[in-house]
Amino acid sequence: MKSKGRIAGIDYGTKRIGIAITDPAQSIASPYENYNRSGPEADAKRFKRLVSEDGIVLFVVGLPLHVSGDESQKSFEARQFGAWLHELTNVPVEFFDERYTSSESEAFLIEIDMSRKQRKKRLDMLAAQLILKGYLERRDLTDG
Repeated sequence: MKSKGRIAGIDYGTKRIGIAITDPAQSIASPYENYNRSGPEADAKRFKRLVSEDGIVLFVVGLPLHVSGDESQKSFEARQFGAWLHELTNVPVEFFDERYTSSESEAFLIEIDMSRKQRKKRLDMLAAQLILKGYLERRDLTDG
């Protein structure tokens, strides 16, 4: 069931976090930003501002799983980040299998002949877009 507002997709990383957001109708996922982390206070300020300025009603955090589907240390870190995000913003958090999103994003950027420097600037937010797009497609299949 859709609630009014935008959904944010998160590609969690310890140095950089890729962010994608939907349109208000929650039908289109677009790359939004690569956020370079600079400490807990700055992170808190950034995500509080994202919620207040963009009307975020749900976070979808990518869950890095092994090819087998088992969780990894990175899965644990992503879950910790999701719990922190929920506690900070009081916005619900869901997790979505992010296997292959970074490699798919990089392959796409290589295909369009983007330089390594430009790929680095866009990779995480494109991975976040794929996470969010996958979440929306699954939600629409189960709601429809």
